Amino acid sequence: MKHFNRRSFLKVAGSGVAASALAGTSTFSIAAGAKNVVVVGGGVGGATAAKYIRMMDSNINVTLVEPNEYYYTCFMSNEVIGGNRDIGSIRFGYDGLKAHGVTVVHDTVTGIDADKRLILTTSGASLPYDRCVMSPGVSMKYDTVEGYDESVTETIPHAWKAGPQTELLRAQLMAMKDGGTVAIAAPPNPFRCPPGPYERASQIAHYLKNNKPKSKILILDPKTKFSKQGLFTEGWSKHYGYGTDNSMIEWVNGDNGGKVESVDASSMTLGGEFDDYKADVINLIPAQMAGKIAKVAGLTGDSDWCPIVGNTFESTLIPNVHVIGDASVASPMPKSGYSANSEAKVCAAAVVALLNDGKVPQPSYVNTCYSIITPDDAISVAMVYGWDGEKIVAREGAGGLTPGGEDRNDAMRAREVKYAHSWFNNITQDIFG
Repeated sequence: MKHFNRRSFLKVAGSGVAASALAGTSTFSIAAGAKNVVVVGGGVGGATAAKYIRMMDSNINVTLVEPNEYYYTCFMSNEVIGGNRDIGSIRFGYDGLKAHGVTVVHDTVTGIDADKRLILTTSGASLPYDRCVMSPGVSMKYDTVEGYDESVTETIPHAWKAGPQTELLRAQLMAMKDGGTVAIAAPPNPFRCPPGPYERASQIAHYLKNNKPKSKILILDPKTKFSKQGLFTEGWSKHYGYGTDNSMIEWVNGDNGGKVESVDASSMTLGGEFDDYKADVINLIPAQMAGKIAKVAGLTGDSDWCPIVGNTFESTLIPNVHVIGDASVASPMPKSGYSANSEAKVCAAAVVALLNDGKVPQPSYVNTCYSIITPDDAISVAMVYGWDGEKIVAREGAGGLTPGGEDRNDAMRAREVKYAHSWFNNITQDIFG
């Protein structure tokens, strides 16, 4: 990809997304004979879809089913871990969606009756739908690491779902002695937020440099390369001595034994292919798959993810059910919050068209991933995507990457931090406002 002019990119991206967007009881207050959409999952994708369907057609009844009263965004949670943001700033409720006429039900979905078009919940509810939008997020594949299960996350957090896990990892860093070692075990592809583990290492390194400068970070990685690697390592070299004998960060890749195969919580030890690694704080991020309900409902088939038709996000396995966000197979789009937001708008426009016997609009999609290395240094990658009639494709020349190397500009890097924070404020308002 080439470098991009941000103003031009935002103009293209904004017009594309706007075109896509505009083109315990068994009974609920759903009008008989009305068009009903049930959205499962109140994260970025689900909340966006619910809101935009109502905005596009207020005659459609939209019910959002989400077990939690609040949602914590994974994006910007690394700033909480690094001590540069308060946990309350990434917490969002659903009053904004209710104001748009979305019915919010705090319950847990247990299955789908595809023949009767019913969503089943733990409370015993059966919610009828004409179209269902599933946004189940991801589940952790604990069984890929010997000795790791959900109970162990109370000692060794993954912090890959924001909220209590975020606070736990932050508390462990604060309690660690100066001179301690933090081990981050990165997951294999594909996983939510490809640059996330490396931004996390950067944020933790900034905290340690300023508070516990004798400490080290060890990144154990089954992969041999990662998203925005050149820009990250350049930033690590500038700020944390990467590549020198005094580097605060060490990255061990898959060719050199970086794949973590086991964990012993009692001794705080990670077992690699060649060596064992002891640490004072361990952040073990396991392999991932589509959220559990997707597997239960039969939306993944024999795989870990949900195959979809990219211009509507309708499942290829269950008709009238759409899957958006991290759980869907939407390559080449990454599994990111911005992707989920963009996919939700495309899906919403398609659902409204299908329920009104209209033609599904030609979609456009966008993604930008910001990564903050220090409070004054951030990087980003951006891309606009289109639909070629068969699959989602990246639009040639439409994206870009923050300049590095000889083209590095410190003032631009500082602006990237401001852009990242502005993006966060704008997208969370777009989702939950």
